[in-house]
Amino acid sequence: MCGIAGVFDLRGRAPVDAELLAAMNRVQTHRGPDEDGFFREPGLGLAHRRLSIIDLSSGQQPMSSADGNTCLVYNGEIYNHRELAAELQALGYQFRTRCDTEVILYAWQAWGESCVNRFRGMFAFALYDRRAQSLFLARDRFGIKPLFYSLLADGKLLFGSELKVLKAHSHLPRRLDPQAVEDYFALGYIPEPKTIYRDVHKLCPGHTLLVKRGAAMPAQKQYWDIPFTPIALASEADLREELQQRIREAVKIRMVADVPLGAFLSGGVDSSAVVAMMAQEQQAAVNTCAIGFDVKQYDETSYARLVAERYKTNHSEHSVSSEDFSLLDTLAQLYDEPFADSSALPTYRVCQLARQHVTVALSGDGGDENFAGYRRYRWHMNEERLRSSLPLGLRRAVFAPLGRLYPKADWAPRVFRAKTTLQALARDSVSAYLHSVSLSSSEQRSNMFSPALKSELQGYSVQSVFDHHAARCPSDDPLSMIQYLDMKTYLVGDILTKVDRASMAHSLEVRVPLLDHELSEWVSGLAPDLKLRGQEGKYLLKTSMEPYLPKDVLYRPKMGFGVPLGDWFRGPLKQRLQSDLLEGGLADSGLFNVDYLRRLVSDHQSGRREYSAPLWSLLMFQAATRNDDLGL
Repeated sequence: MCGIAGVFDLRGRAPVDAELLAAMNRVQTHRGPDEDGFFREPGLGLAHRRLSIIDLSSGQQPMSSADGNTCLVYNGEIYNHRELAAELQALGYQFRTRCDTEVILYAWQAWGESCVNRFRGMFAFALYDRRAQSLFLARDRFGIKPLFYSLLADGKLLFGSELKVLKAHSHLPRRLDPQAVEDYFALGYIPEPKTIYRDVHKLCPGHTLLVKRGAAMPAQKQYWDIPFTPIALASEADLREELQQRIREAVKIRMVADVPLGAFLSGGVDSSAVVAMMAQEQQAAVNTCAIGFDVKQYDETSYARLVAERYKTNHSEHSVSSEDFSLLDTLAQLYDEPFADSSALPTYRVCQLARQHVTVALSGDGGDENFAGYRRYRWHMNEERLRSSLPLGLRRAVFAPLGRLYPKADWAPRVFRAKTTLQALARDSVSAYLHSVSLSSSEQRSNMFSPALKSELQGYSVQSVFDHHAARCPSDDPLSMIQYLDMKTYLVGDILTKVDRASMAHSLEVRVPLLDHELSEWVSGLAPDLKLRGQEGKYLLKTSMEPYLPKDVLYRPKMGFGVPLGDWFRGPLKQRLQSDLLEGGLADSGLFNVDYLRRLVSDHQSGRREYSAPLWSLLMFQAATRNDDLGL
């Protein structure tokens, strides 16, 4: 895995400063500790950090084509590169290496922008075409690999694998985007294409950007979307067998590496399925690792051990202390912008553990989105049955007043939190789903934000993000709709971002076979009741894995990857919460209603209310923006 960076002059051919390019590349050394490389010509600078995985002796970047007309920097893996190389050789292209980087170069020369449709894998790359005087940026279909860019006032386009790469340029504007602030406090992350800065953008998953010298900055162009096209009818037995074969094949092509390889093993269905398929494909024991907790309700290692023992893996475990909050500032630096998923802490630790044994690890990420595994899907569909039986106007008239009057019970199990359910029933399907996944309600955010910030928002709400994607969903099935929304928001903005930064901090490549696009396209076409049947999520996946995994692993309650934030804020982080939120930068920023922040802290620390999620969001916002000018 690697890091890429560059500068492209849209207006002319002004020289790119070598020291600047080196500085941009240096801040992402963790993404590629093995080598660095640079390419410069008037109006262009490309830089690369390499983590060597395949063809260790060659494949250095930036890589130029044999004719010198194209030059590439690339982060990722193209798993079908051998097949593509054979196809390109038949067209007359000659290869000097056996790496996938060179395949991308000649795929561009042969097929132009449509080359991305042929790639099976994870990737973010920038390809310079001297003849066309263009720069082509591309990102894989699910956004497994990141890519940031910004157009400066002088016509220079900056790009890089992490936001910190762009921040290394002294002229990068750092004005906060008020819409990103609203999105962040609703979701806990900033959804594509936004970043915390108005003038910096993320290239969206399944999108490209073709920039030409002398032309205006174009819009991003989509080349792929999850189809949800129904597949041919077949018996459940046949579908189980086909799913087994498809997962096994997706795992197999991700096991090619010239360095030690293993897998994360959480004890959940998804990672366990990946490990089971790996064990079918190699005779040697699979390397696995798991993170446990010293608090029982967060610990899944006993289930991971069941799978490790069944397949006799080389298994490593590490227990994370419930007092392991020392990473707070490390995480803020790692993610570059506010990021409030507290499971980033154990994710960082499991990547740290894995890197002691392997350079490449397979994960089970994407299983919940593909196969409808989240508990919230069950709740949403239960509510959806009632929503579909009553008109919206009647539901608003009946359930909205009840939702306002019913007492909030954050401490209670979900089944007793009727306030949330009543509020959801008073909404349409998309806004109800947004309400269920938000870390703070629209009312809380209105109370939290200052009049100045609300004025800057000009009525903007995170709802527009979900409405935008809902309007483009290729299915009108309510379960498929919320899966699609998660794939466009939570999966890329939270899950994949979390894993990419945590793994790359330790120079670890993570591959995600359950997000193989061919597998996901097929799964999207399955009937919804093969994903969520009654109250059983991942129905077909679980039944297809019964020959390979213990039922105690397949059919146990989902636990998640949480940390005890509530206890931290009433104990060891109590003073930090007070000082970071109620004194200094955050309180003086003009972005927040400090009286309301004081109430949040007081009510939580006294035990009157449970405000862990918004408090963690505020703490991570402060940590991530500590060195920024918070003025709007």
